[in-house]
Amino acid sequence: MNTKELIDKAVSLPVEERALIADSLLRSLNQPISTIDEKWVIVAQRRLMEMREGKVEPVPGEQVFEKIWKRFEK
Repeated sequence: MNTKELIDKAVSLPVEERALIADSLLRSLNQPISTIDEKWVIVAQRRLMEMREGKVEPVPGEQVFEKIWKRFEK
């Protein structure tokens, strides 16, 4: 299988599987080297689980960035 075929096959996967592949590839390029990275992984996994369980509601990125820009306008 060549690179194009591999990419085409990966793109056809469900979004969660593509995210897992993307995360794995990025990790292989940028290996976590500190305990800070490890702690962020734990936080991110916990937040994802909270969102999936309905314990928290996700906020659209547009709203987040709009709020940030408004803070800096003052």
